Formats: sequence, C-alpha cells, structure tokens
Amino acid sequence: MQQTKKYSSYAQIDSELEILKVEKEISYQKLVLSVQKIKESFSVLNIASNVLDTVKSTFFSSSATIFRLLIPIVINWFINKKRGN
Repeated sequence: MQQTKKYSSYAQIDSELEILKVEKEISYQKLVLSVQKIKESFSVLNIASNVLDTVKSTFFSSSATIFRLLIPIVINWFINKKRGN
C-alpha cells in the first residue's frame, strides 16, 4: 500500500507534478514507438521479405537437397498435365 506523500510547499507539489508530466510523456512516446514497430512488422513488404527468406533458407540449405531436385519434376508435371485429369 502506497503511503500518502506530505508536501511542505507548493513548489514541491509543482515539482512532483512536472516530474509526473514528463514520465507520462515518456510513456506515451514509448507506446507510439511500439505501435509503429508493430505496424512495420505487419507491412506487406516485411511479410513478403520474411516469406522469401524462409523459402530461401528452406530450399537452399544442405538438408533440402531433395526439395531442390523435386521442384523441376513438379513444375513439369503441372505444365504437362492435361486439363480434366
């Protein structure tokens, strides 16, 4: 439980109010910055970049050799597939 502060002058009260005002502004600016970062993280370009990075790391890693070999086969299958089959 917080104790009630006792002030001996109006200058102390004014000083405390000024400190609280600055702390409030700092908190508000932190919130604004956080919202901007969230918006940036959900931007189309950022999402596309993350997807491309994931695809690159998946298909060009040494453990994904089988996928690199299957890509041309799958592409050719789609190209040569007859309609209706």
